[in-house]
Amino acid sequence: MRLGATRRLVLMALLVALGTAVSQLNFPVAGARAYPIQATVDVLAGVMLGPGGAVLVAIVISALRNALGLGTLLAFPGSIFGAALAGWFYRLSGADALAAGGEVLGTGVVGAMVAFPAAALLMGRPAALFTYILPFTLSSGAGALLGYVLLKALRATRGLPNDVRRIKNP
Repeated sequence: MRLGATRRLVLMALLVALGTAVSQLNFPVAGARAYPIQATVDVLAGVMLGPGGAVLVAIVISALRNALGLGTLLAFPGSIFGAALAGWFYRLSGADALAAGGEVLGTGVVGAMVAFPAAALLMGRPAALFTYILPFTLSSGAGALLGYVLLKALRATRGLPNDVRRIKNP
């Protein structure tokens, strides 16, 4: 299966719309807001679009959430690294579980540590280097699990081929 440029763009737009519309479903965790649907979208985009497409989707969702007052600057590091690692882990392994694990590692650890200077310098929030690891990991873990379940459901209904690594840019 080869995904053409128009279909790829439509898929990206649908994932951005989903991630933005459902971002109102969030909850506080240890001084941060948890947005598990962002992690779900990161896993789906990482598998279906690869790391580059997933990162682009994450950036657009984060920008829209900030523009609409639905998120903070922490949305950027919290989603970009998770989307990138979900895409890379899937590209290297072809395993949905590793894509979900890449999301948790990218958002929960890397993104959380990158969020520290953003919170301290740009947002004026006092924070330590490891402040956001727990809330980011809990949020991304829940969302990555949902993304994994959705991928399995899509594959079971033949809505997604078993090896989507064949879906490439035209």
